[in-house]
Amino acid sequence: VLVICEDSKSALTYLREAARYYRADLQVEVTHCGRTDPQGIVGEAVRHARKYDHVYCAIDRDEHPLFAAAEQLAREHRAKVTMKASFPCHEFWLLLHFRKARRPYIKTAKHSAGDLACRDLCAEDGMLNYDKGDPKGLFLTLLPRLDDAMRRAVEVLAEADADGNPNPSTRLHELLEEFQKLGTPSLVN
Repeated sequence: VLVICEDSKSALTYLREAARYYRADLQVEVTHCGRTDPQGIVGEAVRHARKYDHVYCAIDRDEHPLFAAAEQLAREHRAKVTMKASFPCHEFWLLLHFRKARRPYIKTAKHSAGDLACRDLCAEDGMLNYDKGDPKGLFLTLLPRLDDAMRRAVEVLAEADADGNPNPSTRLHELLEEFQKLGTPSLVN
């Protein structure tokens, strides 16, 4: 399995640590392809798909103008390529480790939707010094809260699907479930 991350720090480091924790790191390669636009990332996934059983794209929704085109490209190659988007960003997934949130993140004159999600995350106990540029050890730090985050992500996603507004929501919990399956030894008769 290949996981292509939009960013080269926070999500990339978090997902590498998760793959290692689940002992799936021999079956999962987590990388940054040098692209940050969703359509470019999905295009890279399509190019690499023949070498892997499956390619996942961990993408922030942000305000990318070609996000819908990326979703369409992923649908056209759904047998091998899947987007795991976070609305508005990876930090929303991290916020779910602390609390459920459904208030949409909307850009203001001074701050992007992602900036506002980061601000909410940094207001949580123990996250005051969160730095996207230095996220080492974050997966293990948040591990005691992971079950709550997984449950909240499922709830939020169901609500987002029901009301037709994905802002905010995330599918990163599905990727972690995949890591867990890949890292679970199977019994051979």
